[in-house]
Amino acid sequence: MPELKMAEAPAVKPAAAPVLAVQDLQAWYGESHILHGINFHVNAGEVVTLLGRNGAGKTTTLKSVMGIIGKRSGSIRFENQDIIRASSDRIARMGIAFCPEERGIFASLDVRENLLLPPTVRPGGLSLDQIFDLFPNLKERLTSQGTKLSGGEQQMLAIARILRTGARFLMLDEPTEGLAPVIIQQIGHTIARLKSEGFTILLVEQNFRFASTVADRYYIVEHGKVIDGFANSELSANMDKLHTYLGV
Repeated sequence: MPELKMAEAPAVKPAAAPVLAVQDLQAWYGESHILHGINFHVNAGEVVTLLGRNGAGKTTTLKSVMGIIGKRSGSIRFENQDIIRASSDRIARMGIAFCPEERGIFASLDVRENLLLPPTVRPGGLSLDQIFDLFPNLKERLTSQGTKLSGGEQQMLAIARILRTGARFLMLDEPTEGLAPVIIQQIGHTIARLKSEGFTILLVEQNFRFASTVADRYYIVEHGKVIDGFANSELSANMDKLHTYLGV
């Protein structure tokens, strides 16, 4: 009889590691213990939103990832490298960019100078022409002082500035806060377009109605911990819980 040969099992391709994985993240402002074991991950090409009430620890989480919070512990892995002890400038040069809620526009610089100020950290940053394609308003205001712009234009400038650096992992803190609905809609279109071009985005928002138009997944932050998480496809089934969590 001919020898029977066992069929080889098909090779199983390992799942790609998350681009950002945060485990048991603790953080302090002085003696105040703010984060109490944050756990979440972000996959490449996703838009992930941290939702929660004011003071829940969302912004502190972003600042901890960026290395701005001095006292923190746990594990923050970016592209399989632990960055919990890395300085903020090293983290920026690894390709993480942070757009803070206060925007950080320099009053003494005009729009062009604000745009050109950050250094290039990686190849592939957007050119000025590409930025003006995203934000046509900025091209019209190039010689205006940064703080003479409207709130919406300042937010556009803050996002545009980090797109020049070459960073592909963007952290946006409350980008729609205080903006008119038409500007919020434009910010949403911008986030969707950046995602389509391969950017990965970690978003902090209180406006879950806006978040629902751009996010792939959500984490709920409360009292310095992640207490729940679900995909955008599960949003409808979680609306009652979401109203309770956010008090809306």
